[in-house]
Amino acid sequence: MQVREVMSSQVLVVGPEHTLRQAAQMMSERGIGSAVVIDPDSEGVGIMTERDLLNAIGRGLDCDNERTGAHLTWDVVYAGPEWTVEEAATAMARGGFRHLVVLDGREVAGVISLRDVVRVWATERVVPG
Repeated sequence: MQVREVMSSQVLVVGPEHTLRQAAQMMSERGIGSAVVIDPDSEGVGIMTERDLLNAIGRGLDCDNERTGAHLTWDVVYAGPEWTVEEAATAMARGGFRHLVVLDGREVAGVISLRDVVRVWATERVVPG
């Protein structure tokens, strides 16, 4: 099975100037664990995850003043939509990630999460009866 078949194509995109609280609220409203961060003044795509938010809060930072651009991962491993789910899972395991941004060329096509991988593997391994 390919990443394009299981990824979330409805991606939350925020800018680097959104506050951590704004990003957290949008993620919470959508029930998702990550937001793609696109900085129009830079090349590349970053990702803000639940873990990034947790680390900022744990350090006692002010979520109303801190900006996403200072608390995200720019060194992102990208998946391709044609990757297999196993390839995505391997990349997640190697890098210690729970989310991969999926790029189709230079465009964000979606995000695949560990939850997506587990859902696929659980449904494939269910034996009826």
